[in-house]
Amino acid sequence: MTQDARSDEFTNQDTWRIFRIMSEFVDGYETMSHVGPAVSIFGSARTPKNHADYARARKLAGKLGKKGFSIITGGGPGIMEAANRGAFEAGAKSVGLNITLPHEQASNQWTNVRLEFRYFFARLVMFVKYACSFVCFPGGFGTLHEFFNSMTLIQTSKAEVFPVILIGRKYWSGLAKWMKKTLLDGSLKMISPEDMYLYRITDDLDEAVRIIVDTMKVRRSGDAIRPVDRLRYMVEGTVEGKPLQPSQPFRQHKTRQAWD
Repeated sequence: MTQDARSDEFTNQDTWRIFRIMSEFVDGYETMSHVGPAVSIFGSARTPKNHADYARARKLAGKLGKKGFSIITGGGPGIMEAANRGAFEAGAKSVGLNITLPHEQASNQWTNVRLEFRYFFARLVMFVKYACSFVCFPGGFGTLHEFFNSMTLIQTSKAEVFPVILIGRKYWSGLAKWMKKTLLDGSLKMISPEDMYLYRITDDLDEAVRIIVDTMKVRRSGDAIRPVDRLRYMVEGTVEGKPLQPSQPFRQHKTRQAWD
């Protein structure tokens, strides 16, 4: 292919793609700015309706909906459908951010606010920008992507500290142990000890609701969520052994400006 041909291809395709990307952000901002306080719930699209995780996601979304939270999901089947269903049944806003995939993922029927995305990164911005908390049920690569994206944003202070709750000790504990052994305690020390407190693993849906509600109360009071607050709301973290207590010394995170 000649240089001129490559230039024509770029002009005819990539530059125009920018406008499509812009339209997704504009539509997303206009729609999502009205959802109010919201919780993004993630999990596998492959979870069947008769699975315990489906029932738990539906129940948790219902509890949060009754507390005044909108529920945001990827809009598809499985855990996403369960969460949207629970929100819908509770009379809350049930948001589905559906992604166009080669196998044509269809939006579930339980959404009353619906957006379609071609680009994962535009969709991911909507999950983060308009949610005050993340909840991850067992899931695959997509759920892991959303979990680690939240870890990166909080760790680097690109986002305020917000609760990231992993539902299912049996499913998530292996990952937590690997992160501690390999990332925290490994020879290269790839994360800091306090990074293990950026998330919470639990099987207790009421505990998840309490963490989300209590953190929202702090935000509404105008107080900053500082490291000691993070320990209070995410007490125990997932560090093996005896957890740090709020009264114990806490080494300041390397990006101080987030807590000032």
